[in-house]
Amino acid sequence: MILLRVAIFFLLMLLLPDWYIHHIYLKNRGSKIYKRILWGPTVGLLVLLAVFIAMHDSLHDYFGIYLIVTLCFCIPKLTFVIFSILLRGLNRITGLNIPHAAVSALPALAMLGYILFGAIKGKENFKVREVTFYSPNLPEKFDGYRILQLSDIHSGSWKGNPEALQKAIDLCNRQNADIALFTGDLVNSRADELTEFSDIFSGLKAKDGVYSVLGNHDYGNYVKWDSEADRIANVDSLIARENRMGWTMLNNSHTIIKRGNDSIAVIGVENSGRPPFPDYARLKDASTGTEGMFQVLMSHDPTHWRREVLPKTDIELTLSGHTHDMQISFFGFSVSSFIYPEHNGMYMDGDRGLYVNIGLGHVLFPMRLGAWSEITVIKLKVKNRRSAKLIKN
Repeated sequence: MILLRVAIFFLLMLLLPDWYIHHIYLKNRGSKIYKRILWGPTVGLLVLLAVFIAMHDSLHDYFGIYLIVTLCFCIPKLTFVIFSILLRGLNRITGLNIPHAAVSALPALAMLGYILFGAIKGKENFKVREVTFYSPNLPEKFDGYRILQLSDIHSGSWKGNPEALQKAIDLCNRQNADIALFTGDLVNSRADELTEFSDIFSGLKAKDGVYSVLGNHDYGNYVKWDSEADRIANVDSLIARENRMGWTMLNNSHTIIKRGNDSIAVIGVENSGRPPFPDYARLKDASTGTEGMFQVLMSHDPTHWRREVLPKTDIELTLSGHTHDMQISFFGFSVSSFIYPEHNGMYMDGDRGLYVNIGLGHVLFPMRLGAWSEITVIKLKVKNRRSAKLIKN
């Protein structure tokens, strides 16, 4: 289903700009060779798309490269079309004679360079986002408490590039956080993806420890196993490896963090998603014993917040990941907004919040553009009359 949606999206992105360029610039005066240059790549990419749809199981590993190549064609052409329409309209309104084809080519070439940056360096363009969360229920001793959140590392996608992840973990440690929380998808599918990076992840430090939960990819549902027992053994291996790294897995459980006589609860649930994503969360079991405390919940899928957290609990702050913001955002817009109402950043319902981290890693296609790899630092503050709003630093 996801592959079909991607197919429809790229079908429109490829065909509509070519139709415009052909109609405006080539229909009556373009030579055949120019028309072939215009339509040739589009036809080739559409043929390849059909091949990927028909053979997606065996060609899945190469689909990311295909997406990047497709973006290098369709996004610059779409940029050209947008500027061409604007400049042609300006010429008609003002009587000017701006050479719209030549001028429109400049931002198109700039966009091509931007996409290439996203593919070559964008996935390593780690950004620290600092957010302040105010709550009237936060104990005084935790005023200023700093939570470092990571999500969606997808270790298998970093194969052969441990230096990048070492850079990210070093940046995390420089934040001097009180606690580090990882909200799922440490691997793409297999626990042995961690072999190359376990020592690096072991270096992640925080005063009150490192805690994690499972995401949809961590269950290994996206590869074929010889048996269900093998898949379950893979999940058990992943949990054991995380424990050896010094990370504490909160699988439908919680831990209590103390500061003097004050305390807060950190709750972790297994993945809770809508189909086709797994739903193994037992929030009631995980939170039993934390009643009346300030609660921070780790739940990989942000849709869990409105489905269960808000209507059935009084949990103040939920931390999620999962969306990646589709790894591409132009001028703050991402198509993930059509799929996830809460897809990037902080969302509030009264005094209760959800923060969606857009992920440190990448999956499906090896690039990030605009939706840069994220390390989040959330500072907890006691809400009073002077701090009645959420403030983003």
